[in-house]
Amino acid sequence: MPDVEVSPVVRSVLAAAFPEREVAAAGDAGPSWNDGNRTIGVEFADGDRAYCKVAVDGDPSRAARECGVLAYVDANVTVPVPTVLASATDDAADPPYVVTADVDGTIGWRAWRDADDDDRAAFARAVGRTFAAVHDQRFDDHGRVVGGDARELHVDPEPWPALLADQIRWSRDRADGGRFDDHYDDVLALVDDERDALRDAPAALCHGDPARPNQFLHDAHSSDIVHDAHSSDTAERAPTVGLLDWELAHVGDPVRELQRTRRQFVDSRYDPGTERHARAFYDGYRERAGGLPDGFEDRRAIYDAVTYLGVTGFFEKWADDFDEPTDELAAEVDAEMDRRLAVARER
Repeated sequence: MPDVEVSPVVRSVLAAAFPEREVAAAGDAGPSWNDGNRTIGVEFADGDRAYCKVAVDGDPSRAARECGVLAYVDANVTVPVPTVLASATDDAADPPYVVTADVDGTIGWRAWRDADDDDRAAFARAVGRTFAAVHDQRFDDHGRVVGGDARELHVDPEPWPALLADQIRWSRDRADGGRFDDHYDDVLALVDDERDALRDAPAALCHGDPARPNQFLHDAHSSDIVHDAHSSDTAERAPTVGLLDWELAHVGDPVRELQRTRRQFVDSRYDPGTERHARAFYDGYRERAGGLPDGFEDRRAIYDAVTYLGVTGFFEKWADDFDEPTDELAAEVDAEMDRRLAVARER
């Protein structure tokens, strides 16, 4: 991994977590749109690798949530997740952090980049099965995950429309007043108008950030592949997808996460997939869950507008990555948000 200058804060975390281990190299783990975190990939002198995520803003809630969910998913869900090696997650942590072991697999964006069309369809189908397995964990109430262990998740109940609105406002704070800040008002108004349709949605465990960089791919010959009693023989021979970075996990509407995954995984602006891959994604979900979540057709259009805030709200963070003139890109995504809002209101 490429060496980077490790900040004193991260050095202190590594020294506290691994006082007897020598760090041979350290490098940035990749871009993050959450300025509250700094994640460093670490290679120890013995060759082992790990990832150290530090809450540089001092907020321990994300680290506590991630540790609790990783323990719970590892014990109760047939989805591979990284192992926590060390953590500091209470209010006294200065700073809070989570260190996880490297995973046995290929990070999702790299697996997608290197795959041909057939392999991308198989990957998409596997992603569908993975999220169906996660969503199989149902709860009495929607709410915020605040911690947990292998036996249970600790959830602070909150009505889903209110929690969804809070998540949208949190995203708005991260976007910090971009060109399309008014879109947040439009989508919040939509959520408020549709609160009756959203209130009775299923209460399922949701990952919260299903982008390609937060996935990793095992192939069918991996020695530690997770087999699922719900899968067919054909499915067992297909890839298995694990999930990283659970700090935004919550108990919410699985329909929202399905549509968010479609946007971030299949319809990403970076090397987007096709309708074939979208169909494979939904087919994989159906294979594992026996169907799409209750109310999918009724609520999907609402979430198509909600999830598009990840495009328009963060326009300034990605627009320069593309060759198209900025004003043309802006007009395109503005029109697409208008279209999605109109479809949601006409449903």
